[in-house]
Amino acid sequence: MTILSKIFNIFLIMSQPRKTLIIILLFFIVLVAINCKIVFYGIEQGIGQLKIVNNSIPIDDILNDSTYPDSLKLKLLLVKEIKQFAIDSLGLKQSKNFNSIYDQKGQPIVWIIYAAPKFEMSVYEWHYPIIGDLPYTGYFDKEKALKEAEKMKNNGFDTRIGTVAAWSTLGYFKDPILSNALFQIDGDVAELVIHELTHATIFLKNKAKFNENLATFIGVEGAKLFLISKYGIDSKEYAEYIGSMKDSEQITSHILRGSKQLDSLYNSFTDNLNLENKEELKSEQIHKIINNIDTLSLFDTTIPQNFKNKIDKINNAYFAGFITYYDSKNEFEDEYFKSYYPDLNLYIKYLLKKYQN
Repeated sequence: MTILSKIFNIFLIMSQPRKTLIIILLFFIVLVAINCKIVFYGIEQGIGQLKIVNNSIPIDDILNDSTYPDSLKLKLLLVKEIKQFAIDSLGLKQSKNFNSIYDQKGQPIVWIIYAAPKFEMSVYEWHYPIIGDLPYTGYFDKEKALKEAEKMKNNGFDTRIGTVAAWSTLGYFKDPILSNALFQIDGDVAELVIHELTHATIFLKNKAKFNENLATFIGVEGAKLFLISKYGIDSKEYAEYIGSMKDSEQITSHILRGSKQLDSLYNSFTDNLNLENKEELKSEQIHKIINNIDTLSLFDTTIPQNFKNKIDKINNAYFAGFITYYDSKNEFEDEYFKSYYPDLNLYIKYLLKKYQN
């Protein structure tokens, strides 16, 4: 009798609960073996997130500690006000997010990778259990992020690595505010907090474009309402944010137009074009798009040169990122301003009823 036969005979005479337990255990082992990479990735991300959470300081502790500077306390009071406004006035979900702060010591702590096909205006998506597909992946370790980006390049994709000022774990962790975010103007802090709280309120699996465009829209409109409520519509805080937003909207529209131009270019490629020809035409089009930014009427006149300084790093992944966050934002704007303006709370209630049932 073989060893396998003996094992099988032992299994047959086991009690039903033990058989069930062994089957579940074997299923788990097979599942881990098949999804080994994503399992280890999830463990690494969980450890990284727990490190951030465990080393964060409750905002109330800082506010009650005389050793911290008043300038920091004022910014943290602002975060508390923004969060309460988002819950009470906008109707976003009550959560334990942004009740603490993590000191980055001026350094990035998360690196995000975006990827797109070299000659196609589409977004590459990574698959995750529970939350579904996302057009980015992130690492708390810069070297691992660089390694992932290099792997994607070797597989024929354009890549882009960026850092973030905040992220949402959708309630799985108590997300802190990151210290670097506090250096922004009040309107940008409000937009960031409301954006992330929107993710924790409305999030559709495998609908990254919907999620990001919605959070971007609510973040911007919510920030405007907060600034008006706190400072008034004629305040310098509101004017500063509106000026910044006008620049952002012009840049966004320009980049989205550029993505359509690139898409048309790629669709015109014929089989007789070799890789070198394609790369050359692509580079010429990207340079044209970026160089034309100086034709925009911008409040911040340094923006065109900043883009030109990084022109050689701009590729399809950069354009695809704008599509993910902004391409459908106007759809939410049209619906809101047509039927719900100026009651953003009512519009959010409508969205919750429509998408979260």
